[in-house]
This record gives sequence, structure tokens and C-alpha cells, in this order.
Amino acid sequence: MKGKTRHKKVFITGCFDMLHAGHIRFIEEAAAYGDVYVGIGSDKTVVYLKGRPPVNTEKERLYMIGSLKNVKECFINSGLGTIDFLNELKKINPDVFIVNEDGNAVAKAQYCRELGIDYLVLKRDPKEGLPARSTTSLRKECRIPYRLDIAGGWLDQPFVSRHAAGAVLTISIEPTIEFTNRSGLASSTRRRAIDLWETDVPADDPLKLAKILFSYDNPPGTDECSGSQDAIGIVFPGANRLDYAGGYWPRKIDSLTDETTLSWIEKYLYLIPLGPRPEGFDVLRNAKISGNRVKALSEASNRCWNAILQRDPAAFGSMVRASFEEQVKMFPDMVNSAILNVIDRYANRCSGWKISGAGGGGYLVFVTKHDLPEAVKIKIKRKLF
Repeated sequence: MKGKTRHKKVFITGCFDMLHAGHIRFIEEAAAYGDVYVGIGSDKTVVYLKGRPPVNTEKERLYMIGSLKNVKECFINSGLGTIDFLNELKKINPDVFIVNEDGNAVAKAQYCRELGIDYLVLKRDPKEGLPARSTTSLRKECRIPYRLDIAGGWLDQPFVSRHAAGAVLTISIEPTIEFTNRSGLASSTRRRAIDLWETDVPADDPLKLAKILFSYDNPPGTDECSGSQDAIGIVFPGANRLDYAGGYWPRKIDSLTDETTLSWIEKYLYLIPLGPRPEGFDVLRNAKISGNRVKALSEASNRCWNAILQRDPAAFGSMVRASFEEQVKMFPDMVNSAILNVIDRYANRCSGWKISGAGGGGYLVFVTKHDLPEAVKIKIKRKLF
């Protein structure tokens, strides 16, 4: 007599704060692959990752997730941070570890390879006929954007642009997913914007609003000022060129908000999550700034802007990469061996790449005409109001 066929074990993990239809849909899709075991982020992990306490405590979340018909077993993860589940993963020893695209991370895939576990990334699609949901949207329907710099980053710092004038290129991106804190998308400045305006950037002059946010983010006595590209990149919609010449504020801002250009940019940009930069990360520790390097960074940024104006995808990718390489020459601690390994994994499919913000973690931004199904796609904010 033949024995019963063993069901495959499926492992998923998340914070699952404010349980919503998106969570249920994800668990439902995971259940199609086998018995679902759920690792839930502790209250401490929620604070660590989101910068605020959970709405529902870990005991409440454990009760709600454990009551779902598609969940075989659930538990509170014993670790802290994005990889809080490692002990549980080894204990369960699943056949497959499933994440959605905004939960995808290089470290997760690496652990699965080491443990012989299949790793699967699902698209974050809502149930047919239902709206897309996220915990962030349910909290207050916060529509304040994030900022992504695509070339020339660091030129907004006077200790860099005093060597040579140059431009930082930013895009304002909609909060379509819960982007990770400490990931180079100006999340700390965005939290200050939420303190000021709660759910939306006000309907007012963007230059005035950006100066208000920059001042609020850098009150008198601040030791290390956040660059003004953070405040400008959040407030100003579309794609922007910020021209710096040794000061904290740009001498000129050029903006692109036409639909054709913004759709063109979106088409070629893909984000691969790396996880937040570690606590205590100091990118300035081994800085090697020189006039020639700053000039090279400025030149790459200018050529990148021209590629956008001309809608030249090859030049766009090439100059994003050139800008990034000049940044790394000045700030080598922006990258590490793990980040370089991920770049190598995608390089043959992409014309350009960079790391978000000051590096050390966050997101790798790739420019490519090829689809990267495991990556996050961004949506650029079109209008201020």
C-alpha cells in the first residue's frame, strides 16, 4: 500500500500589521504551492523596520494569521530586522520560501541557496475586482512621495560641490509600496514631511514648501545636514535637475513633468531590494574627494540629463552607471562585496546601475530594456496637487 504523498512546506514571513486583503491574497497564492507556515515579525522588528510601533501587537497578529484557513502554522520570528526569521526557516526546513516583490531581498535568496530551499517571488497583485492595499495606505492614506536620486548624488553637499559645480538628478516617486527605512529614498526626510503635513504635500508653491521641509529637517545646531535634494525630491513632482555650486541650496531647478518623458523613465527603471543599511553605517569614513572626481561626477550627471531629454536609453543607462562609478571612487564604502555580487548577477541584462542614496544597503537601481520580474517598479509622481 502506497503512503500518502507529503504536502510541500511553504514558508512566508512578514509583519502583517493591520491585516488587509493584500495579505490574504498573498497567503492564498502561497497556499497553492503547499502547506503555509508563517513567520510574523515581532513588535520590536516593526519598530526597527517601520520607525513606529505596530497598530496590532504581535499577539493579536499571531491570533489573526493563525485563524486563517490557508495557514498551517504561524509563530513570532525570534530575530530582529529584515532577516528575523532565520532560526524559524532552519527549523521548518521548507521546500519553498515565497515572498512578494517588495519583500524580495538578496539576503533571503542567498540563505535559500545555502539551505537548498526554492525561492519564489510573486507579483503584488490584488484579488480581481479588489483595490490594491498596503499597511501604509490603510494607516492614513499617506500620499507623500519618496525621493530617488538617479545621478549626481553628493553634489548637494557643500563639501563636495565646492570643488566643482554640478547637478543632482532626482525623481519623486509615489508610495506604491512600503519602501524600507534607511534605504536611500529619503525616508527620514519623508517622516519629517509627515510630521508637517500628515498625508499630503500641500497645494502651495513647491519651492516654498521644499525650503520649509529642508529647514524643518535641519534645525539650527544640526551637526550633519541632510542634503536639500531630499526635500526638493519629495516636494517637486516629476524629474528634476538641481544645480549646486558649493551651497546647501541649488542655484537653479529644472523640472520635467510631461507624461511622455516620465513614462519613458519608468519604463527602464527597476529596483532590487537589498535590505536597510546597517546601524552605525558611516559612508564618509574612507572618503576620497578631489576636484577631478567631482568634475567627472558632474559631467556624468549632465550627460544623463541630456539622455533623458533625448530619450536615449543606452546613454541613460551608461550615464547612470558612470555617475555611480564616480561616486564610489569618492566614497568607496557605498558598496561592499555582497552589493557588487548582486550587480554582477544582473549586469549582462542592464545598461546601467546605481545604489540608492548613500549606499550600504537599500535598493539597487537598474536601467534595462529587459523585464526583471523579481524587481520593484516605480511610479513617478506627476503633479504636486
